Amino acid sequence: MTVRKRMHLAVRLPDLAGTTAGTGRRSGSPAEFAAFERFARTAERGLFDFLLLSGGGRSGGTEERVHDPDVVGRPEAVTVLNALAAVTERLGLAATVDTASHQPYELARRLATLDHLSEGRAAWNIVTSTTAATAENLRRGSRPDTTGRHPVAAEFVQVSRELWDSWTPDGVSRPVEYRGRHFDIAGAFTVPRPPQGHPVIIHAGDSPAGRDFAVRAADVVLAGPGAGHCLPGRQGSRQETLETGRAFYAEVKGRLAAHGRSPEELKIMPLATYVLGDTAAEARERAAEIRREQTPPRNAVGTRERSWGAGFSSGGPDGPLPAAGPDPGPLPAQGRATAADVLTVAEKRRARALEKAPPIRQTVIEASRHPTFVGTPESVAAELDAFVRTGAADGFVLVPRATPGALEEFVDRVVPLLQERGVFRTAYTDTTLRSHLGLAEPVWKG
Repeated sequence: MTVRKRMHLAVRLPDLAGTTAGTGRRSGSPAEFAAFERFARTAERGLFDFLLLSGGGRSGGTEERVHDPDVVGRPEAVTVLNALAAVTERLGLAATVDTASHQPYELARRLATLDHLSEGRAAWNIVTSTTAATAENLRRGSRPDTTGRHPVAAEFVQVSRELWDSWTPDGVSRPVEYRGRHFDIAGAFTVPRPPQGHPVIIHAGDSPAGRDFAVRAADVVLAGPGAGHCLPGRQGSRQETLETGRAFYAEVKGRLAAHGRSPEELKIMPLATYVLGDTAAEARERAAEIRREQTPPRNAVGTRERSWGAGFSSGGPDGPLPAAGPDPGPLPAQGRATAADVLTVAEKRRARALEKAPPIRQTVIEASRHPTFVGTPESVAAELDAFVRTGAADGFVLVPRATPGALEEFVDRVVPLLQERGVFRTAYTDTTLRSHLGLAEPVWKG
């Protein structure tokens, strides 16, 4: 009898990259705890491995304007997850936390506390901020050096692990003294060793530097649309097809041996959006409607102004892009993209605007990222299974397009089909996130 490879599933909420459909009645307000609780309970009912909360040091929008799809309030992730630990029992709880915004001691303590309160369900999704706006909020005054982000993050994780290991498994502590290039720590850690040993480490290992970091330090790699900071409208993910997914999977897994790790020690879980319908045509129509909803007039103008490097004085969302521009002077780098990348994309849009003169809003809609999986529940389940079965992924971190209703739809209509295929659990078999993911507890290094 052939044993089918089991799929891991997680879900991300909230999101500020154009994957939510607004904060109105349809999606619920992610600024209210009730919305988080409902989402978490749905994910646990669906037997998901973990819930991932996004986080950051600034709001979305331009200057004082906050765009309609942006999550209002943007609550701090670890605080919300501590509250969710009280209303869930098995679901893993993953917080996105920027190494540029914190110090190892205080973050290691908060994550260890979350792991204790949840009885071993904490995870840390490591991001390394590159935006000037975030730096300004933190009074650092300039954009972080993009070339030095991952060495800092690697040392940050090393220090955190030394702090977690400063308590023996049986509850005896010892002082920590660390002298490194980026961090200098001496003292006693106040929280006993976490139930998992170390919280699960997650990272978006899509860039070369990100992959280097992931194979050395991460337990889960996020990859695919939305895993990193991509240019608006940039179609191009290493995980968008089975072939490219398999190549990425094999390349990353193949690098683990050089670091003394086995392929089972790192899970590759692409971020994936989805839209379901009773028929393929209905699903495509719903996907197009969601893309329009996610591009309200005010948001469309702000998006284009950012890529143009200049404000638009007239025309509004239904007017054409200006014939002049874009202005290369103020264009910032966006994540892995350089200012030159941003300018290249803007120039292409300008050329198209001169040729066809589409309204500004339409250019944003057309450039928005398309959902990863669109179809009937049966076809989506088959596609997800194919990615895992053929070695393109270990599972997926789902990013619902309209929350929380879309997650409920997936849990009710797709999860049972995956269970029928024998590729997804029918019950939790243990209590910790590491056990859900099939990861061993780190060996204590005293």
